[in-house]
Amino acid sequence: MSSFPEDLKYTPSHEWVRIEADGSIVMGISDHAQELLGDIVFIELPSEGAEVAAKAEMSVVESVKAASDIYAPVSGTIVEVNQALLDAPEIVNTSPYGDGWFCRIKPSNTADLDALLDADAYAKICE
Repeated sequence: MSSFPEDLKYTPSHEWVRIEADGSIVMGISDHAQELLGDIVFIELPSEGAEVAAKAEMSVVESVKAASDIYAPVSGTIVEVNQALLDAPEIVNTSPYGDGWFCRIKPSNTADLDALLDADAYAKICE
């Protein structure tokens, strides 16, 4: 059974967002997404310093079942990527909301955050 932490925001394409105190966001894929993908074997992360646009492809996750595009939840600049995932992509399967985060983004348009779903709305999409 998938979990949907209440303190996070979500996208309809199964990314999660945690808003940090400094205004940056940390993002990854939801527990539901990693369950659908199965065992994750490779992750292509965006480059630090790259500019991303909300809803645009920014990353790829490959599992034993399929490859899946990951989309930017907000527009902004990639300020940090989770290098640990390059050597151990399976971390996303065991800790999608913790150690399995993908990157930190400095949003360029805070209105993008208003378009994200709360946990209840996201759970309805996953039913």
